[in-house]
Amino acid sequence: MEAREPLRDLRGALRAVLARVREGEPGEGREPFELPRFWDALDQTFKVTSQEATKLSLAFSRPPLTSAEDCRKLSEDVQNAILAVATVYYWLPKGQGTTLRKMVRDATTEVVEGMIQLTETILSAPLESLSQEQLISTGGVWEACEQVSNLPRDNQAAVASALAACLGVVKDALEEMEHALAEGQDPYSDIMEDEELGFRGNRDTYWSEADRKLLSSCMGLMKASKACLKKVLGAVKAYGKADAPEQIAQLDDLADIANEISPSVDELALSMYPPVNQLAVRLNAAKLASVLKKVLEITKTSHVCPPSEEGWVQFLTGAVDHNMNKIKNFTQGQL
Repeated sequence: MEAREPLRDLRGALRAVLARVREGEPGEGREPFELPRFWDALDQTFKVTSQEATKLSLAFSRPPLTSAEDCRKLSEDVQNAILAVATVYYWLPKGQGTTLRKMVRDATTEVVEGMIQLTETILSAPLESLSQEQLISTGGVWEACEQVSNLPRDNQAAVASALAACLGVVKDALEEMEHALAEGQDPYSDIMEDEELGFRGNRDTYWSEADRKLLSSCMGLMKASKACLKKVLGAVKAYGKADAPEQIAQLDDLADIANEISPSVDELALSMYPPVNQLAVRLNAAKLASVLKKVLEITKTSHVCPPSEEGWVQFLTGAVDHNMNKIKNFTQGQL
């Protein structure tokens, strides 16, 4: 038997684990679930997996050639380490929050994918040599395993992390649009200059005066998106709790709808570039306004919004309506 044969079996086994982790449902255990115990176990399994990756990589990095028997033992240890990671992931019930569970699943998936990559790299490399690819793959597993220490520890922290990521994307889209508008009439000037003539005659790449009026209200809507995410994130950090099932479910609802903000902002931003189809802008703006109002509505009826926070919810709802009404007025003739 070729020395690396057990690695082919290992690769198949790891792919099966990966498919189960991606698709599988959580096991609602019989024992009462304890979050601290879960994290201790997950930390431990990630640590062991990192060590097994090191052992496997070292065994195939220098002479003497690893025997088929040693390779089988190494493969078994890796498989057991990965099965332990998947098993502990399955302990986490949906009741702890779907946002938290998705983040733990993504981290688990990354570890399994990293180990598959390492196995494939060893299988395709010449025997008794340490390739650059193998070093990178080993480092990839270490990095994926270290991520466990950065995972949010409950659903409140998970939802705050998801909202912060959305806010980052929306900030970038807003800055990009502000920059394009500040460039003047021609947002494509830096990428489409006619080298021979020094100018372009195609009016399709310019904003008209009417476009700019419409765009200023669209920018108002994009700014309201940023403000909305910022305020909701602040409220989740200050008042969010993950002690009761109802609180956990409310946080998940918030994360789910807030996830729709950044794609809606992107779609609106793309439709704002010339040649502007005003009807498309209106439709995309209406979609974004509807998502923002849903976010504000869900926030207002959840535990993260005590009476002291209701003022900004009302203010932002008014800002969304105000900008949307202006967009409707500017595009009335397009209907």
